[in-house]
Amino acid sequence: MKTFTLTGGARIGRANATYPFANLYVDENMLKINASLVGNLVFQPQDIISIKPYSSVPIIGRGIKILHRVENYNQHVVFWTMTDPEIVISEIKKTGFLEKTNFPLSEKDRNIVQQQKQGGFPLKPFVKVLFPIIWNVLFLYDLIPFILGKNEGNPFGLGICSALGLLFITALLTLISEGFRKLILKEGKTLDDVKKSAIFILLISGILFTAFLIFALS
Repeated sequence: MKTFTLTGGARIGRANATYPFANLYVDENMLKINASLVGNLVFQPQDIISIKPYSSVPIIGRGIKILHRVENYNQHVVFWTMTDPEIVISEIKKTGFLEKTNFPLSEKDRNIVQQQKQGGFPLKPFVKVLFPIIWNVLFLYDLIPFILGKNEGNPFGLGICSALGLLFITALLTLISEGFRKLILKEGKTLDDVKKSAIFILLISGILFTAFLIFALS
């Protein structure tokens, strides 16, 4: 079976993943875009209306736009690539994927349908709701006293450090703990679906936590 893979970026709705935070995989039965926390989308040939070249900014803002019929996915799906979009589409055609748009569903296709029903976001709904609430509460713990004039010094302290520490620990546990991944990831999602974002968040939150901690103690 011929396959085609490519590393790039992706835009799903308003969310955007820059290079190299997205991967494209295509074989004759499946097209998958893994853009980590931005979204994990999987299509069967029957889902595709068309795949066309797309450009927003010359050279750095070009890719392929995927028009599809999957109701649970955002309709605006673009895979960004530094490779000529026409070449990318040509390579997708070579896999035989686009030749099967009128084929009946198989058992394997029905497995893909089950993934599509979950939507593209890899985290469970409660994580999407709970984490921003905790994050904002921790930020407000620092900002409200500062706004009210009760803290005339550094506006950032325990709250911001706790928020960044929570982000760091969440990313770390996602990378090293299978049990934690089962808690926060939707059924069928794996470490590969969120690994790039988890590593990036781990590094950034670790650096910021150290910087703000030093700033808060100074």
